Amino acid sequence: MSFLDMFSGLTGQMSTDMAIDLGTANTLVGISGQGVVINEPSVVAIERSTHRVLAVGHEAKNMINHTPDTFSAEHPLHDGVVSDYDITERMLKYFIRKTCGNGRFFKPRIMVCVPSGVTEVEKRAVREAAEQAGGKDVFLMEEPVAAAIGAGLDISKPDGIMVIDIGGGTTDIAVISLGGIVASSSVKMAGDKFDEAIVKYMRKAHKLYIGERTAEELKVTIGTAFPREETITRECRGRDLVTGLPKSVDVTSEEIMDALEEPLHEICEAVHNVLERTPPELAADISNSGIVVTGGGALMYGIDRRIEDRTGIKVIIAEDPKSCVAVGTGKALNELDSLKTNYLNKKEPYL
Repeated sequence: MSFLDMFSGLTGQMSTDMAIDLGTANTLVGISGQGVVINEPSVVAIERSTHRVLAVGHEAKNMINHTPDTFSAEHPLHDGVVSDYDITERMLKYFIRKTCGNGRFFKPRIMVCVPSGVTEVEKRAVREAAEQAGGKDVFLMEEPVAAAIGAGLDISKPDGIMVIDIGGGTTDIAVISLGGIVASSSVKMAGDKFDEAIVKYMRKAHKLYIGERTAEELKVTIGTAFPREETITRECRGRDLVTGLPKSVDVTSEEIMDALEEPLHEICEAVHNVLERTPPELAADISNSGIVVTGGGALMYGIDRRIEDRTGIKVIIAEDPKSCVAVGTGKALNELDSLKTNYLNKKEPYL
């Protein structure tokens, strides 16, 4: 029986289990038998004086750069790890209650995905936040493994599989064989750094100050990692750094590609470094089967051709790449009892 066959088939008895892809940019929650039920930004709006939570998710993200000084929209995770424990706990509690209701006696088993390079302290922070938010038993799973499962790959075989998960805070790169990670790297260069690079470019090239949301819109609409056949232009509005007045400029996809050159180069170099540390037999497998890219960053135009140009290996974009980690974690939940024996350590629940 293959690894994916072991995860197939949703059962009613697992209906209290919950899979959480706790990302820097977005949090996805999956329930056994229902699939992904929540996909919202990892943002919490709070009142500064009382530290009271005003909104979470989409509503909170809409408040970014639009709130008075008495409010603030916080990102409780940075670079894939918990930066504000209290806010992360409140955000998780909100998502759990939104998914399962307000029953006091209901405590779901939760599996949370974390980047492959997190430390023991960072793992403990994620686990404790999930427990305090209402989890009965909390297990952690490495994101590249979950992404591979969610992308439909059979990681139980001895063949080498390479997965690149480009999220909001980190890019996780891993070579997987026989259900385990052989070589991996986690670089803090992903969606958020793309946005920062665009903001810096607009300040330098156009003397225009733009916010996080505007930078993200440019990245999504005209962002490119490889030259397009036709240049795309988009109007960008912001504040003129010289006059201090509102200003709009036309920005091209070629400019955005220039802005993203540094973070894209670092990701490609990290991929190359992992390949260098991969045993030759597994490297040959990857050369034949290709590299699979998941995560929100996989949706950027030309990212597959950029990595392929650097490595010489064909690159495949997973189907529905943004949901691969959550879907893979959900599949793992369906066989959680058997996994605890073979893959999970109860004292340090980490897959």
